[in-house]
Amino acid sequence: MKLQRKNRLRATALGVIAVSSALALTACGSDDNDKGSSSTGGTGKTSAASNIKCDGAKGQLLASGSSAQKNAMDLWVKNYMAACKGVEINYKSSSSGEGIIAFNQSQVGFAGSDSPLKPEEVANSKKVCAGGGQGINLPMVGGPIAIGYHLEGVDSLVLDAPTIAKIFNGKIKNWNDEAIAKLNSGAKLPDKAIQAFHRSQDSGTTQNLGKYLGATAKADWPYPAEKKWPAPGGQAAAGSSDVAAQVKQTDGAIGYFELSYATAQSIKTVDINTGAAAPVKATSENASKAIAAAKIKGTGKDLALGLDYTTKADGAYPLVLVTYEIACDKGNKADTLGTVKSFLTYTSGDEGQKILSDAGYAPIPAEINAKVRETVAGLQ
Repeated sequence: MKLQRKNRLRATALGVIAVSSALALTACGSDDNDKGSSSTGGTGKTSAASNIKCDGAKGQLLASGSSAQKNAMDLWVKNYMAACKGVEINYKSSSSGEGIIAFNQSQVGFAGSDSPLKPEEVANSKKVCAGGGQGINLPMVGGPIAIGYHLEGVDSLVLDAPTIAKIFNGKIKNWNDEAIAKLNSGAKLPDKAIQAFHRSQDSGTTQNLGKYLGATAKADWPYPAEKKWPAPGGQAAAGSSDVAAQVKQTDGAIGYFELSYATAQSIKTVDINTGAAAPVKATSENASKAIAAAKIKGTGKDLALGLDYTTKADGAYPLVLVTYEIACDKGNKADTLGTVKSFLTYTSGDEGQKILSDAGYAPIPAEINAKVRETVAGLQ
């Protein structure tokens, strides 16, 4: 009897300790299990752990589009939801084309796109942006489009624009081709077939690759810069993550995707011979040098950028993209406007932009970003 009584007392004591520990952990909270424990959403208060303002934010915000910015968006959403209690940002990573369609069908509060809206897409947006509003381009994420490859025994690879064009349109079929060997003196290139992977659905990343090749290798890339893959041959995969996965697992493969995907999966990337003093590596810093020369070509509140793909500046990586968030300049839905403004204020702010470099992206140049913040603040 005495032994049973001691066991009961011991069990009770352990239970108290366990409950106390659970309460302590709950009080501390975590980003994964207690989103928003450090702030009260929709009250205008600022998170104790950050400068994220939750002014007017409430409920659920649906968004979709570019998979190029997925890794940045994942970080932003996690941080924002940790700060703004009761607010849910649901970003579906698909493609730029699908995101714009969803936006123009009034299915999402904003869309992500790797290319600015076309005139016909702007015209369609006027049907969903009330009061004479229209969709505008807000540059939010910059970064290099990496040419990733998997070639056993080859740890460093240099290509130029004409060679990249010939690889992706099937004119160069083998890794020991003379054009590749000439750019990689001393490298032991295997007699192995090239397996080139491209995006299967409409993609802004594809369009930006097309713009680069059209500007720098027109004779070898005679295709219009569209979101749909234009060249014959090759193998298709759904999103940037799928293209990267195929390259990762296939010896002899090459593909294109944002640097963050190469970094996450330890995929080797091509250095590009631009005609500068030395081939340029795909890094956030080098992409920033190229994006810094961009000019705003949009009018009014639209901030679409013009990029110089032909730069030969030392250390400037020319194959870059800028991802835009697409929103109505006015006529946004009343129930999501506060959340859209709050979230995009964070992503375009110092805190949101600062995390981009660590994730393999490049922040938007300060002068342009200042206009983005001003425009976001004025969304109606």
